[in-house]
Amino acid sequence: TVSLDATLVAGLAEEEGGTFYNSAVVVRPSGTVHTYRKVHLFYEEKTLFAPGDLGFRVFEVTMRDGTPYRLGVMVCFDWYFPEAARTLALRGADVIAHPSNLVLPHCPDSMPIRARENHVFTITANRHGQEQKEGETLTFIGMSEVCDPSGTILQRAEQSSDEIGVVEFDPHEARDRDLNDHNDVLGDRRPDVYASEPKRATTPA
Repeated sequence: TVSLDATLVAGLAEEEGGTFYNSAVVVRPSGTVHTYRKVHLFYEEKTLFAPGDLGFRVFEVTMRDGTPYRLGVMVCFDWYFPEAARTLALRGADVIAHPSNLVLPHCPDSMPIRARENHVFTITANRHGQEQKEGETLTFIGMSEVCDPSGTILQRAEQSSDEIGVVEFDPHEARDRDLNDHNDVLGDRRPDVYASEPKRATTPA
């Protein structure tokens, strides 16, 4: 047995009490397992899984030298909703892990924005290739990537090849969210003027 002394994040199908969830597990070197259940279901996932009921979760994990940092998790189509990454950032995430089976082409260009607008590191692990079922073909876009809090892409994989990437960064860099002497990415938010659940407008205001 080889120990990497690392925290692993992996997606899987989870069953509890006869209900199925599209989930991700966070496995710590100690063997402790944490679970996140995907909130935003995509396409025919809605016929197979229930929406996640655990909320967006942030876990305190450690680097190999024992230094703690905070890891948030979202799965695949969660990226499409800015509220997902924002909630994780507000709950203290330094890094957002994002295991995925992406077919929509926009995510690789959107995750740098999620990283920048929340000042967090993001790690998207995607698959590539095709899967066929009942005459329908799904093409997965690959392009796994790591982004830093400025939105810079530190590493991006190709669209159609297996790749293993090693990217070194200090998660604590995400904690300084000052843009300048007067502005803070999260501190400047104005929840008092945001509707908690605004009604969808049918005509322009």
